[in-house]
Order: sequence, then structure tokens, then C-alpha cells
Amino acid sequence: METKPQRGVGAIETGSRILHAFVTIGRPCMLRDLAEHAGMTPAQVHAYLVSFKSAGLVEQEDGSGLYRLGPMALSLGLVRLRTHDPLRMASEAIVAFSTEQAAMVALSVWGTYGPTIVQVQEGPHQLHVNVRAGTVFSITGTATGRVFAAHLPDRLIDERVTAERTDRATQRIGEATTLADLKRHTTFIRRHGFAPIEGQPVPGVNAIAAPVRDYTGQLQCVVTMIAAAGMLETRSGGARAEAMLAFVGKLSSDLGYRAP
Repeated sequence: METKPQRGVGAIETGSRILHAFVTIGRPCMLRDLAEHAGMTPAQVHAYLVSFKSAGLVEQEDGSGLYRLGPMALSLGLVRLRTHDPLRMASEAIVAFSTEQAAMVALSVWGTYGPTIVQVQEGPHQLHVNVRAGTVFSITGTATGRVFAAHLPDRLIDERVTAERTDRATQRIGEATTLADLKRHTTFIRRHGFAPIEGQPVPGVNAIAAPVRDYTGQLQCVVTMIAAAGMLETRSGGARAEAMLAFVGKLSSDLGYRAP
């Protein structure tokens, strides 16, 4: 049985176009700029701005007359940030993403021993890989580890790479390599936004990993797609890489991240 679309308030939906324009422009702006971005006339926009100013959503600079988001908008944003748990959001989202991509998807955070899986969403095709919650990835030898290396401080990464090359007690996925080799990969990751790996550390299995960042640009977690080599193309611009970038881009955007 089809559910009827709920009736909304048209004026609020129209007004939201103006608020979206503030976000898109990203700086104090003139009335005509808001009107252009919102697809409205300056007169229409001005009427909404009067109400938004009364509500504290918008304020106007005294000297220049430029409009900017007001204190109420800041309060709303802070409440959103305080009540939005990045890990919970990502863990819920990877369920649908795994189904959509027909691939295993892992969610990892930075733990005591380095990149550590906190959730694995199994795909429809069985993979013979020892990946489960609590598994630690090698920083230098896995796509997941390389993403962390590309976005965390060099000092922290250098210390952990040295530790993983000498610590034989901790079980990790992936063979440790050199810092020089790692630098080559992190350069690619920073340029293209994701880390690809083929046939490593498991022969016949490929992976793509990408970062989820918050409003400060800080790395919150890493999402990794894992599938048989014949089912997971890893090249930049490929369908899988683009799907991954869109996925982590949406998660990061929901956390307030705006790409420079």
C-alpha cells in the first residue's frame, strides 16, 4: 500500500533555499548573491531575511550591510554536533552501502595498536579473509592503514610504524613495509581521496579505503570496501572509487565537514 506524501509548509521549504545559499557561499554576502544562489528575486529574499533576523538565524553587519548566519544558526549547529555520534551514524550507513556495492564493508578507528576494526558488514559473496571487530590493520601494508597515515600527524604514524615492525605479539593484517613506501601511497591518497590496494594482504582480494572527517577536518573513522579482485576495480575515476568517495563525502558532510 502506497503512503501518501506528507503535506509540508511551502514557506519553510522556500526559506530553506536561502539558508542553503548561506552554506554554499560560505561567507558574509550581499542580498543579490543570496537571491542568485537561491533562485529567487531580491525582494522575495529580503522578506525572508527580515523574519530570519527576528528569529536570530541571520544577522546583518553594521558597516557593510552584508548578511551572515546568526547566533541561533550557531546554536542549532552546535546541538547537531553534540547529538550526532560519528561512529553510530557510520555503522548504520555501511549496512545499506554493503548491500548496494555487494561487497564486504569494514569500519575502523584509531586504537591502541593502530587502525582497528569496530564493525564488519558482510557482503553477499563469501571471502576468505580474517576480518572481524577488533582486528588490527598494518599501517603500511593495508589500504585502511594508509588512509590513517595520510590524515594523522606524522609523529604519531612514525612511532606506530616503528612499533609494528618490532612488535611480534600483536596480530595484524598486512605485512609492514617502509616509511618511504608509505609516503608514496599517502601522496596518492591526499590527491585522490582514497587508498586502493590489489591482492594485498590477501591474494585475489582488493580493497578501497577512504576517510570520514568532521567539521574541523579531523579524521573520525575509515570505511573500507573489500571484495574479490575480479569484482572490485580500484582505479581512480572507476565506479567503485567514485561510489566510495560519494559515500564518505556524505558522511563527512553530515558531520559538518566542508572540503577546502
